[in-house]
Amino acid sequence: MYYEIVVLAVIIIFIMQYIGGFSINKFVDDNATYFKKLQEDDFEFYAKAKYGDAIDIDKLFNNRLRDAMLVGLLVGFLMINQMSYIMLLVIFAVIFGMFKLPYMQLKNYYKGHLHQIDSQLPYYLKNLEILIQHYTVPVALGKSVGDAPEIFQEGLRDMIEKINAGDSTITPYMEFAKEYPVRDSMRMMRLLYRLGLGKQERKQEQLLTFSRTVSSLQQKAREARYKSRLDKMESKTMRMLVCTGAGVMLLLVLSILQTFSS
Repeated sequence: MYYEIVVLAVIIIFIMQYIGGFSINKFVDDNATYFKKLQEDDFEFYAKAKYGDAIDIDKLFNNRLRDAMLVGLLVGFLMINQMSYIMLLVIFAVIFGMFKLPYMQLKNYYKGHLHQIDSQLPYYLKNLEILIQHYTVPVALGKSVGDAPEIFQEGLRDMIEKINAGDSTITPYMEFAKEYPVRDSMRMMRLLYRLGLGKQERKQEQLLTFSRTVSSLQQKAREARYKSRLDKMESKTMRMLVCTGAGVMLLLVLSILQTFSS
């Protein structure tokens, strides 16, 4: 009888949603002003970093609320025979967890995305430095697109298109840096812009400065990679020690219990 009630409740919710007798979407939309206060300050930033500027932030946020409430209702019906203050707290905790999960996924995506950019940018700039020794900066940028890491290619095409359209300001370079906001990206784009403006007699001097900065970034990237590997090894070692210790303790407890039982 218990499962029949749960299935019936789910069907009723679906029908009410479909015919509009009770709509969670309408409830969320009608109270959007109040629910908006629950939105994290950096939610819009992380959402646009993943989906682009065209994403409807309000719709994305309302979908988070709707999904969390639907899961909360389902859990509530599952626990209807065991309802108590503790179960109410559990339901609210589930709703809160489901509400926060998409935000945490966006945040983790952004961190992983930045880590990938941060680790690949120095090596792309090193290849670009070699091209600049033989070509002007705009030409070198154009020739670098094919061999650039895939993550940079769209941004590079946009920057080159603006430069070729006649924009001789620093704006295209800064927009590229903002699209990939990692360590020293702003400074590197300023150096690149000045290198493109420099006179031929100063090119070698500016290129030397650019080369030193790129080499420094490569060293930092290597250190970060080694540190990441070391942290993973330490984490695996700690898990192994904990599992081994737990196993030994379990065997010891079983041995003691067996001794007392005999």
